[in-house]
Amino acid sequence: MKFKKTHNIDEISNSMEGSSVVIGGWVEDLRKLGKLTFLTVRDVTGLAQVIVKDLSMVPEDLTRQSVIMVQGAVQSTKARDFTFEIKADGVDILTKAVHPLPIDPIGRLESDIDNRLNARALDLRNQRVAAIFKIRHHVLASLRRILTEKRFIEITTPKIIGSASEGGANLFSLEYFGKKAYLAQSPQLYKEQLTIGLERVFEISSFYRAEKSHTGRHLSEFTSIDIEAAFFDYTDVIEVLEDLVIAVFSDVVQNCKAELAILERNLEVPKKPFDRITYTQVLSELEKAGINLKFGDDLLDSHLKIVGENHPGLFFLLDWPMSLKPFYIHEKDEDPKLSRSFDLQYGYLELSSGGRRLHDPAKLKARIAEQGLDPASFEDHLKSFDWGMPPHSGWGMGLDRLMTVIVGIDNVREVVLYPRDPDRLSP
Repeated sequence: MKFKKTHNIDEISNSMEGSSVVIGGWVEDLRKLGKLTFLTVRDVTGLAQVIVKDLSMVPEDLTRQSVIMVQGAVQSTKARDFTFEIKADGVDILTKAVHPLPIDPIGRLESDIDNRLNARALDLRNQRVAAIFKIRHHVLASLRRILTEKRFIEITTPKIIGSASEGGANLFSLEYFGKKAYLAQSPQLYKEQLTIGLERVFEISSFYRAEKSHTGRHLSEFTSIDIEAAFFDYTDVIEVLEDLVIAVFSDVVQNCKAELAILERNLEVPKKPFDRITYTQVLSELEKAGINLKFGDDLLDSHLKIVGENHPGLFFLLDWPMSLKPFYIHEKDEDPKLSRSFDLQYGYLELSSGGRRLHDPAKLKARIAEQGLDPASFEDHLKSFDWGMPPHSGWGMGLDRLMTVIVGIDNVREVVLYPRDPDRLSP
């Protein structure tokens, strides 16, 4: 490189008129008018107009999206879309982009999502796409800050495990030094164990589910936000989740104004409390809509769409039948057919699921057997319950689904850099 970058574009203003700067970025547009060449240069922070008077600085074969560095003086401009421009003293062509590119990163020519994902790194030069992942960055920072303020401790649990955690069937298996291993579909059992010593824990990490689902909300590799807290009932972790979602939305509105404007997204911060409806109430609402379900029937998307119309925005669905929940969920003392559990819904879209966990080892072993699972497969987990397991509750929430709600997009592949699903293993 001939020059050393001195400024990001968003650090330059017309108040710096006469100052010498060096910027680096990609040629988004190129126009020649007589003896002048006008370059539009973009870096991750914004756009700048560059005026080149010496034609020898810009080769005839310079292509759009090539990487350049520009040294020059800041000056005022009459251009409608810029508050300043840079009069070039030197242009260094670092890398020329091929022509034509596989997709148009500016978005003038629309590409379908598969072509965009095949060229994802280039796709990020589209400002609508970049805005999504800048927001995702702020969401992750917000989640960690808020949970830390609530005195949760961040943990990292294994993703390669030796047995089918939670007894789930949708697991990826692999050979591990001559043994059979699996990719973890959640940190559930580990995070429960860790409440023994750390009390309140959280993890934000990738997990894996071998479902052959071809919907806009399912992925084979997904990012999950998980918490577990000792001495909390399920109503307590509902409060944590509600506070967390409100704070994240508020942080995005405050810190991502430019990105939301690019997406033309008017994000409203939800108000507390979210609607809380029980499974039994849902059956009554569906009956009024002409749908008759028996207690213990699962709720389909079509059912949840009706419930979502009755309860716009975010709502909690509480007290599911025990028969529909995993073995580790605690029953309600006053009605053992009901569980101390909940889902956080946005219409038919499930964002989070959680509840109070069993902490009595005898009850837990009995529940494992009742569900047709082998207690021996959970030996490592069960022995930790003999070391003084406190009552505890928790939840898991899909970050990718949460992002679709925040940015107003209904396909999780749009909010994941390199999504993995039954049909996509590259790039």
